[in-house]
Amino acid sequence: MTDALKQLLSAARQAQPSPEQREEQRRSFAYGNTHFENRLITREMVDRQADKLAKERDEHGRA
Repeated sequence: MTDALKQLLSAARQAQPSPEQREEQRRSFAYGNTHFENRLITREMVDRQADKLAKERDEHGRA
């Protein structure tokens, strides 16, 4: 393994994703797993449900 690769791996281990990046990754994970089981699932459907859940969470004062 080269020194450059070692440095990149070290930096990646210490990286902290932003809340927006984490949400994007969460939605991508949900889409990938549900679409795998049901090809009728779309990214738009996942986004709609995630937005709905976030709105409900905010209305009930939960984090």
